[in-house]
Amino acid sequence: MCNFNKQNEETKLLIHLLMKKCSDTVGGVNFFLGLLEAMKKHKPNPLTHKATKISSEHIIIEWNKTVFKDKLDVLEEAIRSHKSTENQDFNILQSDNEKKAKKLLNMVKALAPITFKVTPQSQENGTGFDFKIFESIKDDYVKINPIFVAMFFCSTEYSKKVLKYVPKN
Repeated sequence: MCNFNKQNEETKLLIHLLMKKCSDTVGGVNFFLGLLEAMKKHKPNPLTHKATKISSEHIIIEWNKTVFKDKLDVLEEAIRSHKSTENQDFNILQSDNEKKAKKLLNMVKALAPITFKVTPQSQENGTGFDFKIFESIKDDYVKINPIFVAMFFCSTEYSKKVLKYVPKN
């Protein structure tokens, strides 16, 4: 998931188009990468930042609920277990352990209402965009939003590769 070189061409193109569209709505690639750098400064993870707001020189990201360490640990474990996958459509609820599956489901219920709002500090740079942690939540299937993973769990180098990607004909 966070290894762009291992992705198939279809997935590379999808992620590239999503991130390019996001960066275009906030003033461009450099402004977007500046926000990602500002987010990486918050340790251990920007999601646990109590102010639920991080600013770079040109962009602000805000979210409506603090993420507590116990839920973050479960989310990180789910992402880590799929981090090298080439398939963006993996189901994070897949688990052969019933106790682990219950923890995953509780985490999804707790984090599903969170919405992230990314806005440029100057309206001249665009309108910004919103996203959620989960792209799709259906009965036994939960898909994580690739923009969320890229912004909060992948390296800035990953995002640079994604944004510089040129599709093969």
